[in-house]
Amino acid sequence: MRALAITAQGDPVAPNTVFTDMPDIEPGPGDVRVHTEASAFNHLDLWVGRGLPGIETNYPHISGSDGCGIVDAVGENVDDAWLGKRVVVNAAVEQPQSGKPAGRNIVMLGEHTNGTHAESFCAPATNVLNIGDTDPMQAAAFGLSHLTAWRMMVTKGQLQRGDFVLITGIGGGTALAALGIARHFECTTIVTSRHQWKLDRAIELGVDHAVLDEGGDFSRAVRAATGKRGVDVCIDSIGGPVHHACIKSLARSGRLVLCGCTAGANPPTDLARLFWNQQSILGSTMGDMQEMASSMALLMGGDVTPVIDQVYAPGDGGQAVSRLEAGEQFGKLVLDWRE
Repeated sequence: MRALAITAQGDPVAPNTVFTDMPDIEPGPGDVRVHTEASAFNHLDLWVGRGLPGIETNYPHISGSDGCGIVDAVGENVDDAWLGKRVVVNAAVEQPQSGKPAGRNIVMLGEHTNGTHAESFCAPATNVLNIGDTDPMQAAAFGLSHLTAWRMMVTKGQLQRGDFVLITGIGGGTALAALGIARHFECTTIVTSRHQWKLDRAIELGVDHAVLDEGGDFSRAVRAATGKRGVDVCIDSIGGPVHHACIKSLARSGRLVLCGCTAGANPPTDLARLFWNQQSILGSTMGDMQEMASSMALLMGGDVTPVIDQVYAPGDGGQAVSRLEAGEQFGKLVLDWRE
C-alpha cells in the first residue's frame, strides 16, 4: 500500500517524510481495517519524527493519529456489520493493566504503532466510531483535537455555559477546537498568540477578545477583558513562559487545564495564589470513547466545525509537514486519500 512514511529520525522531520510503498496490512483479532479517506496531522507527527524519549521507533514509520475512512475488513471476533461503515478513529488505545486504573497504559496509533497516513490503517473495533455520511475531511480534522479539547474543557475543566474562557496559542488544532467548543457553550472567549495575523483570524471566527503575547505578563489584559474577575477556565498547551500569566488570569476557583508544555515543563508558579483563591491545575490528555462520542456529536449535529488550514494530496504530504514545522498553519492540515 502507499503511505506517507518517516524514513529516519531527525530534525527537521520534513526531509525524512516520503510518499512510498509499505507492506499491506490485515486486521488482527478485535480489529477493523479502514480504507482511508482522510488523515490529519498533529504535533505528535513531529515528535515521532524527532524521536520520543523512552519509545523505540522502527523506521520507516507511518505516523498519523487522526483518520477517517470505510471499514473494508474485520478481524476475528468483530461483527461483520462494521463492513462498509464510515468511521473515525480514537487513536488512544487503552491497554488494561491488572491493579492499575483504566487509561494508565495507552498505546497511540501513529506513535507506538503505525498510524493513519496510509491507504489503509488498522484499529481496534472498540476505538472507532460510526459517523454515517459525515464529511471525511472534516471528521479527520475534528477527531483528536476536539476529543482532547472536550476532555480538557468539559470533563476536567467543568465548563459551564457562559463561563469566561482563556485559550493560549490560538491557531493550533486543540486551541481552535477549544474555541469552537467554548463558543458552542456561549462562553466569553479570550485568546492569545505571538502573531497578530492569527489573532485577526480568530476575530474572524468570532472570538470576543484577542491578546497579543509579546513575551510578558498578559494577565492584566485578560483580567481587563473580564471586568477584573478573571477567567473560569484556561486551556493551555504551551507551559513554560505563559504558565504564571495563566494562573494570574484565573478567577477565584478557576481551573487551568494543561495538555502539553511545548515551551517548557518546569515553570515558576504561585502556590499562595492557588490555595488562597482555591484554584486548580489539571492535567489532561486525549479522551475515552464516551468523550469521543460526545465531541463528535457536535460535528455530526452541525454545531461545531473544524478549522482546516489546507488539504493536500498524499504525495505532497512532505509540504504539510514543512508547514507544520514552521508553525505557519491556522487550523488542521489534512491529507485527502480518496483519489
